[in-house]
Amino acid sequence: MGNLVIIVIVCVDKRLQSPMYFFFSHLSVLEILTTSIVVPVMLWGLLLPGMQTISLTACVAQLFLYLALGITEFALLGAMAVDRYVAVCNLLRYNLIMNSHTCTWMVTVLWVIGFLFQIWPVYATFQFTFCKSNVVNNFFCDRGQLLKLSCDDTLFTEFLLFLIAVFIMVGSLIPTIVSYTYIISTILKIPSPCGWRKAFSTCASHFTFVVIGYGTCFFLYMKPKQTQAAQSNRVVSLMVVVVTPFLNPFIFTFRNDKVIEVLRDGVKCCCHLFRN
Repeated sequence: MGNLVIIVIVCVDKRLQSPMYFFFSHLSVLEILTTSIVVPVMLWGLLLPGMQTISLTACVAQLFLYLALGITEFALLGAMAVDRYVAVCNLLRYNLIMNSHTCTWMVTVLWVIGFLFQIWPVYATFQFTFCKSNVVNNFFCDRGQLLKLSCDDTLFTEFLLFLIAVFIMVGSLIPTIVSYTYIISTILKIPSPCGWRKAFSTCASHFTFVVIGYGTCFFLYMKPKQTQAAQSNRVVSLMVVVVTPFLNPFIFTFRNDKVIEVLRDGVKCCCHLFRN
């Protein structure tokens, strides 16, 4: 509901028609889709004992969509970091550089890359023979636990998947690191403390989300052997699928005066309509 509110207000309010909020709305779409792919199946199994089953086809689809949306989200965070860099370091040229055509093109490419990058990894995961058990030790089709059920030697494939994860995570993190290096150096040159606070406030929500998102996913996927630590993986996966999407609306609204202003005006408008 919180992410849906962000999407609605960005679409309908002209005060939020800017690249930053355009990226925020796409991030909210990704959070809604990620939660919708995993949580209903999880609740189905928790609330109805004996119904904790999933077909192989549904398992493949769930794993592919979960990983593809995750890659898209990290790529989007990198794009948002570049947007913040332009806003802080090239403010006078911001509207020229981050125009609507550029933003639409960037987001389209990120979505396509996210889905294309996971075709081979998911295909490779389900090429093994699963004969040890038919029970996945997680609340969704986790790749590490699927590989653990295989009777084949998965070591080489796990190493390749690890390299792909390193490439994706580090590749999407580099623009963030470079952007924030320039942002911090620019902010430190501002003589006024008020200017510091204003500049930091434009980046605080994005930086907070980057720390939470990368911290959890580094723990999950930056491991050469992904079949280990099922218990800890479940806890961290719960953070990625449930806690982070829940915190997203609060992270991007409580630190943003313009969003709070739009929400306040929206509540006043709704109250006025109900009174009439």
